[in-house]
Amino acid sequence: MTVDTSGKVTTDSDVTGRRGIVLVLCAPSGTGKTTLTKRLLKEFPRFAFSISYTTRQPREGEVHGKDYYFVTEEEFCEKRDVGFFAEWAEVHGKFYGTPKQATLDKLQQGYDIIFDIDVQGASQLYGNLKQGCYVFILPPSRAELERRLRGRGTDDEQTILRRIANAQKELEQAHWFNAWIVNDDLDKAYDQLRSAYIAATLSPQSSPDLVDSIMEDWR
Repeated sequence: MTVDTSGKVTTDSDVTGRRGIVLVLCAPSGTGKTTLTKRLLKEFPRFAFSISYTTRQPREGEVHGKDYYFVTEEEFCEKRDVGFFAEWAEVHGKFYGTPKQATLDKLQQGYDIIFDIDVQGASQLYGNLKQGCYVFILPPSRAELERRLRGRGTDDEQTILRRIANAQKELEQAHWFNAWIVNDDLDKAYDQLRSAYIAATLSPQSSPDLVDSIMEDWR
C-alpha cells in the first residue's frame, strides 16, 4: 500500500464531528477491482491509504515511511504478537501488516481509508476495528473470469487455474460482506461502488455528534 493520495485532503472533523470511514474492497483476481479503485480515488480525494509494514526488501524507488515501513521479520513478529496490526498476512514468504493505531488516528482526523486486501485480511480488519463498509466485487461467471485472466496474457496455465480455484474459495466467504457488486459492466459497477461508499459516509458512525450539534437550538 502507499501513502495518502496526491493533493491536499481537507477534513471537516473539527467543524461537524465527522469521522473517517473504512472502505474494504475484496475480489478474486481478474474481477476488475484495481480499475474500480483507481476511479474511486480519482473522484474522491478524501481517501487515504494506510502505510503497511513489510519484511520484504524495498524495490527500486521505494521509500521507507512513504511506500512501506520496511522491517525485519523479528521486528514484524514482535509487533504482531502485541496486537500492533489491524490485519496482517504472509504472502510468498514475506509478511505484510496494517498498523491499527495509525489507522484509527487517520479516521479520527476525518480521512476515509480504503483497503485493497484479500478476504482473510478483511476478516481480521473487521474483527479488530469493528467498523467499516465491506464490499465484495464479483465476476459475472466462472467462464467470464477465466476469459479475463487469459486475456491479460500475464499468467501461465498453472497460475490461471490456481487463480480460478482461489476465486471459488473467496466467493464462499462473500456472505458476510455489506455489499455485493457484479462487475459485468464497468460503468454500472462503478456507480454501485460509488453509491456504497457515499451511503457509508452518511452513516451515524461517520458523524456521531451531528444530531446533538443540531439539537443545540432546542436546548
